[in-house]
Amino acid sequence: MKKVLSVLLIMVLLTSAILSGCGRQEQKTGEKKEIVVAVNSETGGLDPAGMIALTYLSYSVSALDELLTYNEKGGIEYRAAKDYEVNKDSTVWTFHLRRDAVWSDGTPVTSSDFLNTMVRALNPKSGNGYANYLFPIKNAEAIYNGKAGIDSLGVETPDDKTLVFTLEKPCVYFLDLLRLPVYTPSCVKYAKKTDSGWDKDPSTSVSNGPFYLAEYVPEQYFVLKKNPKYWNAESVKLDQITYRFFDDQQSMANAYETKEVDVAPALQSSVMKLYEGKEDLVITDTIATRYIYPNLNVKPLDDVRVRKALNLAIDRKELCKAIGEDTEPAVNLVAKYMKDKSTGKYFVDEAAPPFEENLEEAKQLLADAGYPGGKGFPTLTYNYPSLEMDSDTAQVIQEQLKKNLNISIKLNAQELQVNYTERRAGSFDLCRMNWTADFADPYTYLSMLLSNSTYNCSGIADEKYDALVAQSDQETDPVKRGKLMHEAEQLAVGGEFYIIPLFSMKSCNLIRPRITGITQNPATGALEYRHADIQ
Repeated sequence: MKKVLSVLLIMVLLTSAILSGCGRQEQKTGEKKEIVVAVNSETGGLDPAGMIALTYLSYSVSALDELLTYNEKGGIEYRAAKDYEVNKDSTVWTFHLRRDAVWSDGTPVTSSDFLNTMVRALNPKSGNGYANYLFPIKNAEAIYNGKAGIDSLGVETPDDKTLVFTLEKPCVYFLDLLRLPVYTPSCVKYAKKTDSGWDKDPSTSVSNGPFYLAEYVPEQYFVLKKNPKYWNAESVKLDQITYRFFDDQQSMANAYETKEVDVAPALQSSVMKLYEGKEDLVITDTIATRYIYPNLNVKPLDDVRVRKALNLAIDRKELCKAIGEDTEPAVNLVAKYMKDKSTGKYFVDEAAPPFEENLEEAKQLLADAGYPGGKGFPTLTYNYPSLEMDSDTAQVIQEQLKKNLNISIKLNAQELQVNYTERRAGSFDLCRMNWTADFADPYTYLSMLLSNSTYNCSGIADEKYDALVAQSDQETDPVKRGKLMHEAEQLAVGGEFYIIPLFSMKSCNLIRPRITGITQNPATGALEYRHADIQ
């Protein structure tokens, strides 16, 4: 099941010299600086308070300024805010916005614009998966659950350029949270309701970042143009970024070869061999974990012995060998390449693995649960996106579980948006999940399994786990905090087996050598284009 490029791409590779006169032309001196970026499928909207997924993440890194973020060296980079102050017990955070910041239509960026996103995201009907990251704010969780009014939210806007957060209790990673969608602004002039279409309409989808939305064609592409009203416009070199949607990685690779796109990120691993030694090939670490959610509301997945048996019966080394060289076996929830800020080491390397594969133990566990040799075990359905890597993964998982435990898994490939929606609704037996870090702290992973998490789609409700994570939230000693987080992960992944971790990944990217200044987001590992240039 080695992944290979299709005959079509191989033919394109062999005839690229002939095709060089076709498709997208090379940049000429004096022309506007434009790049075209390939993105995989159209999912979700562009409203930071609404239901968002991959499309928003591509858009936001170039079009929206958060209050502040961390750069690659771990230092603070101020964006919408010019500075901040915090009280002694770290429960009141005051941010001062830039006086010269305006939206792309010239409307001033105000503190109310930030509050606007938070208020709308705290309405469960918005479908925002990041709403739980607002819960450190006073009364936010109660508001989300309908137990308090929105007027009680611990966010104040004493004037247009001052934003004050009052937290329920100290939160040691609060500044990390500020890069998340629910903490970014949405202009009160236009962003009045979620799912109203304002976010994909260039006349109302204004931006406070380096680029603004100029065109959006569903299922085809969207165009971002340089924002001349941006407070730091002189640092922006590109005139335009076009994001084109593709159904799969194969089509993205083909488009790069025919010069339809200039950047094709996160391609299949076979491209690594085809481009070996060429400047186009850029391999980056992705701070992500691919895993499976077993639905605890579905029998027999409510039995920890069954969940453990599934985990122990999968041969992850063989899985990765089958699906590509850009993957590495993983038995953790926290991504392999996430670093511990206090030590500089990879977080997962600072503790023993949560579990080890053991086929004989897996068989015994299944027998203890009442299914000796797989007899009587119901057929479970595995939902996954119809992407190449996920399809290959599903087939390997199906074959291994049949061979190793004699149980049958029905495969159900879905469009990415359908898979996302059904997972959020808890409508699955087993469901593929991939989580790329949103910020540079293990909490971005541990929070997924909390009882009150909006991304907890499988019915996890573990008071002990919740307490460990809550305790780590307030622990200021990095050594003690690290110990608590490791203990929480050990409990969830190696004790209760709430997930089935599969692998971590490297990202295989193709980038035109003439493009410079593309950076990697230190929190997620994703490529960013706001500082890109063309030589």
